[in-house]
Amino acid sequence: MKSQRCLIAACLLLVMAVPAFADPMKALIVEGQNNHRVWPKTTKMMKQYLEQIKLFRVDVARTAAKGTDPDFQPDFAKYNVVISNYNGAAWPKKTQEDFVSYVKGGGGFVVVHAANNAFGNWPEYNEIIGLGGWGGRNEKSGPYVYFNDEGKLVRDETKGRGGSHGSQHDFSVVVRDRSHPITKGLPTEWMHVKDELYDRLRGPAANMHVLATAYASQDHRGTGRHEPMMMTISYGKGRIFHTPMGHGDYSQECVGFITVLQRGSEWAATGKVTVPVPDDFPTARTISKRAYKE
Repeated sequence: MKSQRCLIAACLLLVMAVPAFADPMKALIVEGQNNHRVWPKTTKMMKQYLEQIKLFRVDVARTAAKGTDPDFQPDFAKYNVVISNYNGAAWPKKTQEDFVSYVKGGGGFVVVHAANNAFGNWPEYNEIIGLGGWGGRNEKSGPYVYFNDEGKLVRDETKGRGGSHGSQHDFSVVVRDRSHPITKGLPTEWMHVKDELYDRLRGPAANMHVLATAYASQDHRGTGRHEPMMMTISYGKGRIFHTPMGHGDYSQECVGFITVLQRGSEWAATGKVTVPVPDDFPTARTISKRAYKE
């Protein structure tokens, strides 16, 4: 009898020692229009990557295929983080206002690749994303931002269009701040799978912190500058993670991209990162891919 009571007590202690799993956070991917025809697939890829880590339950909100969609009115306030895979017509005014209120009030936002091309004439959106390209952006939008060869951040007021890129290729990502939760534990330098290396991005760049850069080699028709590849921005109480990486489905198969998307989304939602750096993370010399399967 005594041994039975001891066994029951031990079981109770074991149950108490195992932490209860919290409900997954809510994430929303917005999409529906994009000049990148692969976007329906990349939305599915990002949804899978975020749900794989068991931290998020992901919904998708899709606009009409063309023009401003009057029915596009997501309830942003329901979500811990919103991820944009959208580059198209302006959202309805009320939706814009709701989105700005959501971010300013403490909502998380993640900007992926061509989402920084969107809404060139929407001042609040440009403050939220820090830097953007195309969409009519020029010197009136804000400075070019990049690192020089001495490792110093440059805010360049030179006149010119915002946004360009050379030919697609594998390129090296260099972490500039290894102490940030998103980049902590990552290699200082790692190879990213074939992608468009965005350069000449410009914008308000207020309350923006560059976490990593990539050298836009002139051999690939780049600027010859170290261009931002991972950024954080604060807007009101909101946290924003922005990466220009992720052009193609092959680009999003990069383990580096997958990892920073997961970690950046968690940080935008919570301000912390618990997602570990995987063993197959790329190195300074070798890429690493995971073939996507639906």
